Amino acid sequence: MKNKLLIIWSTEEIEVAKKMVLLYSGVMLERGYWDEAILMIWGPSARALSENIELQEKVKEIAKTGVKLQACVVCTDEYGVSDKLKDLGVELTHTGEMLTQALQSDCKTITF
Repeated sequence: MKNKLLIIWSTEEIEVAKKMVLLYSGVMLERGYWDEAILMIWGPSARALSENIELQEKVKEIAKTGVKLQACVVCTDEYGVSDKLKDLGVELTHTGEMLTQALQSDCKTITF
């Protein structure tokens, strides 16, 4: 059985994004902490990511490690940032369904 982690990034706080969410996301697969991981960009974090070049560069680096990047399509549409996140390699999805599946499975979940 694979160890799976879902990180839900919802805060718009830049310091939390840099020092917690993206820091951990950037090392967790390479260090073997998890076999699979998803970084879910949900709510205000989508806007923060679309506006902050430093966060964008970090997300690009994280994608190279194998972490799957997903964002709430409803949120990105409401903020008008869907194209920007797609350009960063983020998959836009209906996150409620994915979150429900993760919670009903053996996937561990953490929220920031």
